[in-house]
Amino acid sequence: MKKSLAHTVWECKYHIVWVPKNRRKIAYGRLQREIGKVLRKLCEYKGIEVLDGVACADHIHIFLSIPPKYAVSTIVGYLKGKSTMILFERYSSLRRNFRGHSFWARGYYVSTVGLDEQKVRKYIKNQQEHETIKERYDTDLEKDPFRGASKIGEEDN
Repeated sequence: MKKSLAHTVWECKYHIVWVPKNRRKIAYGRLQREIGKVLRKLCEYKGIEVLDGVACADHIHIFLSIPPKYAVSTIVGYLKGKSTMILFERYSSLRRNFRGHSFWARGYYVSTVGLDEQKVRKYIKNQQEHETIKERYDTDLEKDPFRGASKIGEEDN
């Protein structure tokens, strides 16, 4: 769907992927849902449409419609920087596991999406299904990666 600004008609869609620092597997349960909420809210502030996305255990896939007035690098920097500050504020235990003020690794992957939009949507959906299958067989999920042996489900109560 094409959108317009004052003197521009545009359709700019991007598939963006980034990882936590040291590719740590950190996004489980409540934190995974929280990352999704934070990213959606940050996009809303900038007028960016989140078309699809998933927070996997060790990376983020997000499919965005970004107005041409913003550079993709600016938006990725904004999302990674602001989400880090918000997550460290809400989950102070994360801060001691990551040196400095970096939660996300420095780089990211981006591709423009045009006629292959359905393929990208299917790929992102399959990432979530693959992650769910993997979680069934991963015995380390019974432990909270931040506190040791407490179960993740106990924090949600």
